[in-house]
Amino acid sequence: MNLTEQLKIIKRGVVEIITEDELVKKLERSISTGVPLKVKAGFDPTAPDIHLGHTVLIQKLKQFQEIGHEVIFLIGDFTGMIGDPTGRSETRKPLTKEDVLKNAETYKEQIFKILDPEKTRIKFNSEWFEKMTAMEVVSLGAMKTVARMLEREDFKKRFANQQEITILEFYYPLFQAYDSVYLKADIELGGTDQRFNLLMGRSMQKTMGMEEQVVIMMPLLEGTDGVQKMSKSLNNYVGISETPRDIFGKIMSISDELMMRYYELLSDVTIDELKGLTDGIKGGSMHPMDVKKRLAMEIVRRFYSEADAIGSQREFERVFSQRELPEDMPVVKLKWEGDDMWLPHIMTAATIAPSGSEARRLIKQGAVSVNGEKIDDIESKLKGNREYIIKVGKKRFIKVVPDK
Repeated sequence: MNLTEQLKIIKRGVVEIITEDELVKKLERSISTGVPLKVKAGFDPTAPDIHLGHTVLIQKLKQFQEIGHEVIFLIGDFTGMIGDPTGRSETRKPLTKEDVLKNAETYKEQIFKILDPEKTRIKFNSEWFEKMTAMEVVSLGAMKTVARMLEREDFKKRFANQQEITILEFYYPLFQAYDSVYLKADIELGGTDQRFNLLMGRSMQKTMGMEEQVVIMMPLLEGTDGVQKMSKSLNNYVGISETPRDIFGKIMSISDELMMRYYELLSDVTIDELKGLTDGIKGGSMHPMDVKKRLAMEIVRRFYSEADAIGSQREFERVFSQRELPEDMPVVKLKWEGDDMWLPHIMTAATIAPSGSEARRLIKQGAVSVNGEKIDDIESKLKGNREYIIKVGKKRFIKVVPDK
C-alpha cells in the first residue's frame, strides 16, 4: 500500500500525531525497505473485561495490521500491579500478581475477536522488568526530575491539594517509557489522557540514543450516555463479552450524533462508506434507525456471529419496532440507588406494583418481563443509567428512565 493510502487509514479518527513528518519518514523507509514498522499499544489488566472504549486502540492496531505493519499488544502485568496514576485524584489500590495474571488471560482471549492472532505479538512487560537489577531500576529515576513530573496535571493538582503521591507513581511513566525502549517501538498508540506517558517514551528513547517513536493519540470514547468517558464504574459501557442482545440494545440506545462517532472509531466501514452514511442521513435518503441497526449488527457480529447479529436485530425489532408496545405507555423517571437496584423495589417506585410483596408475587408467577425478557427470579437487579420497559401481564407497560 502506498504512502497516501496508508496515511489515509492511519489518520482516521486520530486526535494528534507527534509528529506527522516523522511518521511520513518512517512509512517511506518501511515502503522502500519492505521492513514493517513496530506498532505498540499497552494495556494494564486492572479489570477482567474489555469494553468498546478499549477497542478504539485495538481497532487502530488492526488497521496497522491490515496495511502490513507489526503489531505488539503489550500486557502490563508488571505495571498493572502499580496502577497508572493518569487522571487519578488519589493513589490506586495495588493489585496482586494473581489478580493481574488472571485478568491478563481474559485479555488474551478477547483481543483476538478483533486482531489477527497470526499477526499479533503479545508481550508481558514483566519479561524485562523482573530481570532488572535494583541499580537498573534506580537508574530510570535519574532520567527525569521531580519538577518535570510535577508538570503533569494530575500530579500538580494532588501536590497543590497536599494529597499523597508515592515515588512508585512517579516511576509509572518511566516504566511505560522503558517498554518502548525495550521493544524498539516505532509507533506507540494511546488515548489523549496518556499524552504525558507517551511523550516520556520519546524522551527516553532519545536519551538512550534511539530514534524516537511517533506518538498517535486516539480520542476517549464516550459511553452510552454520550457525555462521560466509557467506564465500568460509570455504568455507561458496552462490554464485548456481554450477551449479543445486550450489546445490540445498548448500541441502539445511543444518540444519532454519538452513533457516527462510534462508526468512525469502531467500525470496519471504509472512509468513503462512512461519508456515504453521513450524507445519506443528512439528505434524508437513509433513516438514522436503519444506520444504527447496521452498526449494532456489525459490533455483535464481530464478537459473536452472523446468526447472533441477525437474532439480536429480530428480537429488538420484535420488542421495540413492531407495535407490541402501546403508544401511550407511561414514562417514569427514577433515581438509581447505587450501581444496580432490586427489581421489586423498582416496580414499586415506578408504581407498576403497589408493594414489594406484590411485585415479588408477580415475578414468581412469571408475569413480569424487562425489555422483552421474562424475569422469574425475585432477587433480580437492574443496572443503573439505562432505560427499561417493564411489562406486567399482557397489557400493563411502563418505561423507566434514569433521572440524571
